[in-house]
Amino acid sequence: MSQFTKEVELLKNLIDNSKNIVFFGGAGVSTESNIPDFRSVDGLYNQKYRYSPEIILSHTFFVNNPQEFFRFYFDKMIYTDAKPNAAHIGLYKLEKEGKLKAIVTQNIDGLHQMAGSKRVHELHGSVLRNYCERCGKFHSLNDLLQFAPNVPICSCGGIIKPDVVLYEEELNGKTIKDSLAAISECDLLIIGGTSLNVYPAASFVSYANGKTVIINKSTTAYDSRAELVVNQPIGEVFSKIC
Repeated sequence: MSQFTKEVELLKNLIDNSKNIVFFGGAGVSTESNIPDFRSVDGLYNQKYRYSPEIILSHTFFVNNPQEFFRFYFDKMIYTDAKPNAAHIGLYKLEKEGKLKAIVTQNIDGLHQMAGSKRVHELHGSVLRNYCERCGKFHSLNDLLQFAPNVPICSCGGIIKPDVVLYEEELNGKTIKDSLAAISECDLLIIGGTSLNVYPAASFVSYANGKTVIINKSTTAYDSRAELVVNQPIGEVFSKIC
């Protein structure tokens, strides 16, 4: 029996013996849906632009350079052809079975909901939601795309801002509260597709009181705290257990 097979069997056993599972995920969950992450070799942070992504995706830059912001945003942050992969589908199945109680995600692509998951806490917001800064009117992603690559303007004349958390902006208070409550109450926290380097989101896993599993291609600073660490692509792992 290979090491990977042993790890999968251990994970299956942990899931079978758990009644309140929470999943905490990052960019690695969506890379298998062909959405690039930010910090890998081929990620957005290693591509060259006039400004770095950290600067472009900041609140200050959005306010001062909306045209440049949206040119980048439409080109590099929206992936309309992306579909849920085995990880998204596997998590939905666990929720349907009544075992998975919540998903806490750092991703903004909405793929968990597309797969069918209902209890999703989006720490960094979602590209699917957009609001006029002047009147507060909601606009869908399709509404926004009608303006690409230019600045989207509401019928009232205000700029439409994606409901995503930019650098310099705070996380939503209710989302934080709900996420921490779910993590602190679960008997099994599955952490997947994240290097746990993005704060404050990464600190949330410290609130876990139950068992912890980490599924990530590279090591993390929290590996020593986990009952099980699987250094494999998360989609491949979920295709085996679900």
